[in-house]
Amino acid sequence: MKLYELPKVYKPLLDLKQTELAIKQIKEIFQLNLSAALRLRRVTAPLFVLQGTGLNDDLNGIENAVSFPIQDMNGAVAEVVHSLAKWKRVTLADYDIACGHGIYTDMNAIRAHEELDNLHSLYVDQWDWERVISKEERTIHFLKDIVKRIYSAILHTEFTICEYYPKLKPSLPREILFIHSEELRRKYPTLSPKEREERITKRHKAVFIFGIGGKLGNGEPHDNRAPDYDDYSTANEDGFFGLNGDMMIWSDILGKAVELSSMGIRVDKEALLRQLKESGKEERKKLYFHQRLLNDTLPLSIGGGIGQSRLCMLLLKKAHIGEIQASIWPEEMRDKCKELNIPLI
Repeated sequence: MKLYELPKVYKPLLDLKQTELAIKQIKEIFQLNLSAALRLRRVTAPLFVLQGTGLNDDLNGIENAVSFPIQDMNGAVAEVVHSLAKWKRVTLADYDIACGHGIYTDMNAIRAHEELDNLHSLYVDQWDWERVISKEERTIHFLKDIVKRIYSAILHTEFTICEYYPKLKPSLPREILFIHSEELRRKYPTLSPKEREERITKRHKAVFIFGIGGKLGNGEPHDNRAPDYDDYSTANEDGFFGLNGDMMIWSDILGKAVELSSMGIRVDKEALLRQLKESGKEERKKLYFHQRLLNDTLPLSIGGGIGQSRLCMLLLKKAHIGEIQASIWPEEMRDKCKELNIPLI
C-alpha cells in the first residue's frame, strides 16, 4: 500500500451527494460523446470468460486472473476478465460490424494483484471499445486521429460538467502532445520510464506516448504488454516501432501523471506470430482466439480502454479513486484519508 503525496489541505469541491450525481452525469455524457466520435454502438459484456480460450487479457503478461470452478459445467474454470481486448474483436466478427464502425461496453474487473493507492483499486471499471479498420488504416496517422477524437470527447465532457458545477474549473489543455517512447527515452536518458512519463506530462498536461511493449534503443521496453492484442512491433512511417500507446493526463491535485487510457491498433496475423515468437509464447497459437485470428475469421481493428473512475476523478478534482468508486481499502489507508479529509465511498 502506498499513497502519492497529497495536498496538505484538501477540501472536496463537491460533497458526497453532488459527487454521486456528477459521476452519473460524466458517465452518461462521455459515453455519448465517445460513441458519436468513433461511431460505436453499445453491447453487453461478460464479467468472466472460460479459462483456456485465450479470450482473457494478460495485461503486462504476468498477472493472474481471479478464477473459480463452475459447478454445473463439470468443474470448468471461469476467469474474471482483466480487460476485453480480445473478446471485443471476436464480438466485432460475430456481430458483423462494418468497417469504420465499432462497439463499446462497460467493463468491470477484479485485479487482485494491484498495489492499492490513490489510483489503483481491486475494482476496475472502464469503457472498453473496439472498431473495425481497413488494412490501409493500420498507421500511426490513423491512430493519432482516433486519439484526437477521444481527447475531444473528454474536453467536451469537462466543459459540460463544469457548466453544471461552477466550483469546477476546466484545466485540460486544448491539444494533446504526441511522442514516441524512444523519443522520450532520448529526451530524458537518465530517467526511468515512469519518471519520463511524469516529466513530459507535467510539462504538457496531456500526452499520448507511442510504442508501449517493444524494445527501445537501450534494449528495454518502456513498459510491458501481452503479445497478442496490441501491435507494438510493426515499423511505422515515423521510423519507430509500435502502433499503440498510453494517454497520460496530469493531476494537479496529486502532482502526478495519471494513465487514463491504453489503446492501439491490434495485431494482424503477421504481428501476432512475430510477437508470440519474440515473447516465447508460441504455444498460445492453439487457443481459440488465436486460431480465429490466424484463420482470418477476425477483422482488423483498433481499440482500447478508458478508465471510468479515473476520468471522474480527474474531472471532479478528487485526490483518491475511492472518492469515486466503492472498493476495499486497508484500514491504515482509510485512517490516513480520514485524517486528510478525503471521504472514501
